[in-house]
Amino acid sequence: MRQYTNGYLAELLPYPAPNAYKYSRGTCTLVVGSTAYPGAACLAGMASQKAGAGYTEVYVDDPIVPLVQQYRASFVVKGWNDWSAEADLKYHPGQPHAYVVGCGFDVEDPYITGVTRQLLKAAQGPIVVDGGALRMLSARKIRDLCSKRYAQGRTTIITPHRGEANTLASVFGVRTDDPEHLAYNLSRAYGAIAVLKGPDTYISTGDETFCMTEGTAVLSKAGTGDVLAGVIGGLLAQGVGPLDACVLGATLHARAGNLAARDLGVISVCAEDVVDYLPHAIQATEADRRPKQQPDAQPQTASEPPAQGQGSEPAGGQAGQGRHASSVPRI
Repeated sequence: MRQYTNGYLAELLPYPAPNAYKYSRGTCTLVVGSTAYPGAACLAGMASQKAGAGYTEVYVDDPIVPLVQQYRASFVVKGWNDWSAEADLKYHPGQPHAYVVGCGFDVEDPYITGVTRQLLKAAQGPIVVDGGALRMLSARKIRDLCSKRYAQGRTTIITPHRGEANTLASVFGVRTDDPEHLAYNLSRAYGAIAVLKGPDTYISTGDETFCMTEGTAVLSKAGTGDVLAGVIGGLLAQGVGPLDACVLGATLHARAGNLAARDLGVISVCAEDVVDYLPHAIQATEADRRPKQQPDAQPQTASEPPAQGQGSEPAGGQAGQGRHASSVPRI
């Protein structure tokens, strides 16, 4: 069973190879934002960069392309009219690719349903579904696409808050009073990893469920969910395994909020501050990395850092293990 100690989380940090280049460090494509909510695109995109993605491209509603370009010069910004599944969703060996969809979507815009459906159908890489795109998942055709992705071994991650989760659960009539079971049931129902945001964040694959307890009220402001989606997307883009990316991303997100609150105060921290403090959260997490062995040291198999990926087995520590039933590991 998987264990998420501080040391293991530190080992998951995706350090670039000495000969890395921007595409080998991963592309994070975000289909996000709207004329009503352009800030969500900016926050999610910048969070993916701070999490380490080598190339961040942002597709937004055409009228806000100039605004998003001005926000971050290193973004590659394109309009939805430029979106092409055939051109943009191809797999290239050695160039990992992940997607984020839905942050800042205007649910009144009929165009976003087609964009979301197209992405879920065509993308081979992992997809983080957030915000307005979550409201579409309960529609039968889009639910079927999620099920098909699951059957094909493609990763889908959903990141609802409690209100969004209750809506998703209502289609299946599953219980919503307990967040642990809610995350578990959503994962099973949609064939996705569920990241249920709240004071404690529950992360479930349908086989394993974990609880990340480092979050505080500092994250209870608009835009912080967009930041989390971008962080997870940025980690996925670098090849971090899906469950690992969700747990590490949620932990870094919480730690960034806490570090920002330490300097700025709980009252004043905004989503932009959480993005700004992500590098500090990563540095603080780095402190738990085990020192490298000396060349002449005897190999210690039990303490070697685990390989990144969905199937990796964490080493060492006494943190809780994955479960099916009542005892949820608290991270």
